[in-house]
Amino acid sequence: MNPPPESLPSTPSPDKEKAEDGLNPARDPWAALQRHTFARIALGRAGGSQRTASVLDFRLAHARARDAVHARFDLDALETQFSQFQFSTQRLSTAIADRSTYLMRPDLGRKLDVASRETLQARAAEWGERDLAIVVSDGHSAQAAARHAAETVARLAEILIAAGWTLYPILLIPYGRVKLQDEIGVILHARHTLMLLGERPGLSAPDSLGAYFTFRPNPACTDADRNCVSNIRPEGTPPAAAAQKLAQLLRESVRLGVSGVALKDLLPALSEETSPLLPTRFPASID
Repeated sequence: MNPPPESLPSTPSPDKEKAEDGLNPARDPWAALQRHTFARIALGRAGGSQRTASVLDFRLAHARARDAVHARFDLDALETQFSQFQFSTQRLSTAIADRSTYLMRPDLGRKLDVASRETLQARAAEWGERDLAIVVSDGHSAQAAARHAAETVARLAEILIAAGWTLYPILLIPYGRVKLQDEIGVILHARHTLMLLGERPGLSAPDSLGAYFTFRPNPACTDADRNCVSNIRPEGTPPAAAAQKLAQLLRESVRLGVSGVALKDLLPALSEETSPLLPTRFPASID
């Protein structure tokens, strides 16, 4: 006599395998939340240890973060991206010549080298005073600048130029720190400076771009005088949404005459633009 069907041996289902791994949402409600976040939650365990898959994933993420910190800043490729949006660019240098020095001497990344300072002073006379100077640097993740800076700047420029703002050519500066924008702002007599650079990589975001702006930048400015839109990347704040938020804050900064902790983000969120950004010829104000 054959056994009843329910007692026949069968191939374990995926849900059963997950249950044995400790990842079955029916047993662990945290597991269902994994699809909503890149954070390491509901990792499960094998006895008293982490699962092999979790350990390997952590090591891979750590390797990607290290690679992001040490990656080369490809200025040629970035210039090509900006040229596709009809931007002019100007290369400058800080007082740092290599990645090791950048990591150990933050102070040297906050100022231009002598040759670049002289170059910028000469160009300032040619360009005249404008509203916004945009600086792009690799920071702690060159791939963040390579992947997201050009689109973010292009979308922001569309909004600001339509509102009557004048922009300087984009300044490309390897090994820059956020405070570098203060010296640049003084030399150019810019009303605002905006610096985009790669943020310190997390274990789930090796390509996160940060954008920091300052009203009336000067050497006395501190971090309290800046505003920041961070985590600019498709999985965080997409470039289109970041550009809209920066435009909101910059225009409010002009209206109030402040930036930093005195400028509160109390404005309603703008809907993210979903249409593709096509190369656009901007006015001569950015040439």
